[in-house]
Amino acid sequence: VQTCPDCGGSGKIIKDKCPDCGGSGYIASRKKIKVSIPAGIDNGQSVRIREKGEPGVGGGPRGDLLVEVLVSSHPIFQRQDYDIFSTVPMSYAVSALGGSIVIDTVDGKVIYDVKAGTATNTRVRLRGKGVPSLRDKNVRGDHYITLVTQTPERLSKEAKELLTQFDALTGDSLNAAKRMKEQGTTVEEETPKKKGFFKR
Repeated sequence: VQTCPDCGGSGKIIKDKCPDCGGSGYIASRKKIKVSIPAGIDNGQSVRIREKGEPGVGGGPRGDLLVEVLVSSHPIFQRQDYDIFSTVPMSYAVSALGGSIVIDTVDGKVIYDVKAGTATNTRVRLRGKGVPSLRDKNVRGDHYITLVTQTPERLSKEAKELLTQFDALTGDSLNAAKRMKEQGTTVEEETPKKKGFFKR
């Protein structure tokens, strides 16, 4: 059994075919439409647009259009499933003494209180500040913040003096190294002497 080459199995033969549609009854054209992207959609997922696909056979309903979403990268936020990750700088004073910093989230800027003595690379969690779930809009992921202590590259003379006084009061490495120098326990690297080709 073979399909009829003239009617294509439709049972109808069009003698005078339209030069535009070729007798199909449809003309292909391009059209721009607005697509609503749901919150929480991830890279590679698709949005279904009802009845915007190919025309149905024999006057049947049109098919659907599937639009694949490609999410561009963000300079601050990284996404993993429904969680968001970012890195936020904090000053040395805030790291040691504690204080308030401003954090960027997908909902806008929020104020976060840093605890005194927070070490660099400490990760904190902002609950419910992540990506909304596609199944339940009331469910959201979390936003994980990595706090990084900023080391100033340029210091004024007064700032250097204050840091030196701080190091002396806390007995940190700079103060300890100074005491070792006074005790003569400094170890200097010695450059090895080259041996001659002939050795007696």
